Amino acid sequence: MRIFANVKVSEAIQHFAEYVTSERRLAAGTIKYYVGVADSFAQYLERLDITEMDDITVREVREWQLLQSEQGKQPGTVVKQMAALRAWFKYMRLHQGMHHDVMAKINPPKRPQRLPVYFREQEAEKIYNDTFSDTFDSQTERLVLRMLYETGMRRSELASLTLGSIDLGARTIKVRGKRNKERIIPIESELANNISRYLSLREETLMQQKAQHPEKEMTERLLINGKGRPISDNKIYRIVEQYMRPWSTADRTSPHVFRHTFATHMLSEGANIDAIKELLGHSSLSSTEIYTHVSREYLKETYKHAHPRAHKK
Repeated sequence: MRIFANVKVSEAIQHFAEYVTSERRLAAGTIKYYVGVADSFAQYLERLDITEMDDITVREVREWQLLQSEQGKQPGTVVKQMAALRAWFKYMRLHQGMHHDVMAKINPPKRPQRLPVYFREQEAEKIYNDTFSDTFDSQTERLVLRMLYETGMRRSELASLTLGSIDLGARTIKVRGKRNKERIIPIESELANNISRYLSLREETLMQQKAQHPEKEMTERLLINGKGRPISDNKIYRIVEQYMRPWSTADRTSPHVFRHTFATHMLSEGANIDAIKELLGHSSLSSTEIYTHVSREYLKETYKHAHPRAHKK
């Protein structure tokens, strides 16, 4: 630990970025968000002629928090911003010897509890129809949708899967989630067969690319495009938007909605909530318990659309 004395705000942010990248090994999106929030707060401090960490007080943090709300940011967004600042100042106390806890008296705004958005069962089932062509890119898109729905993994986890992550014999997928934590997700035989067929197509595609470009290195990532390149997080997002937007009435159609859908449908079919927690890779049960509320809404919705008495006034 270095002795804390007159550390510039800009230097403190740089040290923090290095820490969450090399030591904490947080996800790239989380790192970008944390550093972005710290940069935004630093710009506010600069307008107040505050350039050193020692000069930051509770007052500046409270005023910046209030400014975020006045600028129209939702309570949930401000909660996330304050969590990012809290992580930064905690790092400065524990690893850089900062003397005072600036965040100790900061209370984030209460976040209104919103139930996660999910796809109805008949909407999710449309990914199993004959929409997909025989092209390799289309088959990749097909597998992306099915894996999101049948495993509940995050899009970053799906994008980073390697060939070594898949064990078709055991019908399992090894997923590396947040904070480098690994978990094993079982898959059923149909998805295993889908993956097996995809691996054959993938091999053909890579061999064709290798013949045309002998210098090209072959990737170990599971999901690739027709040019043999790994597909990105953003590509997975666009795939879900492309197919689910016209098929679903949900407010959002992101990959994370499939994660909510996985948990909701599993719980509604009688799965144990502790098992769902492990499959999702949640660190605490409280993160998973929200789906018990979603499940009740899901059952109400199912009743409303299915039971004959529900249609009668």
